[in-house]
Amino acid sequence: MSPETPLLSRLRTVLPDHADVLHTDPETLAAHSRDAAPFSEAGTPAAVAFPRTAEHVQQIMRTSYELGVPVVPQGARTGLAGAANAVDGCVVLNTARMDRILEIDPANRLVRCEPGVVTKDLNDAVAEHGLSYPPDPASWETCTIGGNIATGAGGICCVKYGVTADYVLGLDVVLPDGRRMRTGRDTVKGVAGFDLTRLLIGSEGTLAVTVGATLGLRPVRPPALSLLAQFPTLVQAGEAVAAITAAGHVPSALELLDGATSQAVADHGHPLLEPGAAATLIVESDSAEPHRDLAAMTLLCKSAGAQHVVTAATAEESRRIIEARRLVTPALGAFAATLGGKPTAFIEDVAVPRSELAKFIGTIEEIARRHRLRIFTLGHAGDGNLHPTVVFDESDADEFRRAQLAYDDIMAAGLALGGTTTGEHGIGTLKREWLARELDPVSLDLQRGIKRLFDPENLLNPGKVVEA
Repeated sequence: MSPETPLLSRLRTVLPDHADVLHTDPETLAAHSRDAAPFSEAGTPAAVAFPRTAEHVQQIMRTSYELGVPVVPQGARTGLAGAANAVDGCVVLNTARMDRILEIDPANRLVRCEPGVVTKDLNDAVAEHGLSYPPDPASWETCTIGGNIATGAGGICCVKYGVTADYVLGLDVVLPDGRRMRTGRDTVKGVAGFDLTRLLIGSEGTLAVTVGATLGLRPVRPPALSLLAQFPTLVQAGEAVAAITAAGHVPSALELLDGATSQAVADHGHPLLEPGAAATLIVESDSAEPHRDLAAMTLLCKSAGAQHVVTAATAEESRRIIEARRLVTPALGAFAATLGGKPTAFIEDVAVPRSELAKFIGTIEEIARRHRLRIFTLGHAGDGNLHPTVVFDESDADEFRRAQLAYDDIMAAGLALGGTTTGEHGIGTLKREWLARELDPVSLDLQRGIKRLFDPENLLNPGKVVEA
């Protein structure tokens, strides 16, 4: 048996219940070495820590800092940018067991919770008080609040209700050297000092580790109704999106599936999608008069050229329409299973101005043809955030190479249209080089300076987003 390292020896000393918190068995190390991002390298951690308290986190951070050992924060590992991937010899600090909802305050419409609370569980808990937590990432049944904050997560309903950053009032965080700090406020207004809360949101665990959050709430959403419209061309679908926005409608969801994705969902057995459409829009309204809104948006879709429109009159009919969007993942999984080899689905995350949506999707289809790949594009048409998904055989070296080239071409096309390389997944390791292309040199230098200020030894999630 090899002698215990100074790191493990110190951690076992400072953590009274270390047997429950600290794990070094090969199975746990392997299971927590990475998040869900493909194309991203991951190292082997020295240990995985599962703290249950903020004090545990402080002890782990302080000890690692003193010994010069990197720490990689981690939640449910549903991220798609490699931000939670381990580096060799690090401590993976997984906050999933810090899962308490500490206080629900209906009078002030806020909730205090720990970072390991699952997003859907939080929403279910506040619903009992007639409130809601609107952000709804696609993985909301498994992803955690801490991870949502780290990545600045979005969701299907963010076109109307905003993203995670719009609901974070304050944070309780531990800095790389183990010091604890609170940011933000409980008041509706507050402009005292620099906004460190917004700085930390989306920093992907590179500046501090979240150990608590104060989140804003809204009244429970009213019942919603939905419509589904299919178009013979992408341009017509784009015109429908523009018309809905220009008319002043504020749908609670405005989702788009390209032709390949529409066909996959139809092939998977959804009864409302007709085969052969170039694009499908799924629109939801939870306004005070959803029937009236849907009728108006239905006319706009038909005026733009929709050939097949289904408008819900009941909650059950709406559920069936929204199910078409939620069936995308299993539908693509079923398609991938037909490929043989080692099928892999790579989910991209690029946002462009809404006016460029149709052009961007057309460019993605051209990229798919050029690289002889199947690329399925879906996403949040209401805010221009699309998720082109490359499905390929990872065991085929040439196909793997073409998938990587397509990935780069998609991001380049998004930037060329005035967009951004990530709308909600983050930079992580996957898009670090592209961040340097998106930001101007002065901005990039300032971001590196911020990283050095928070983490002068570059020990907290090193190699992610920007280097110090």
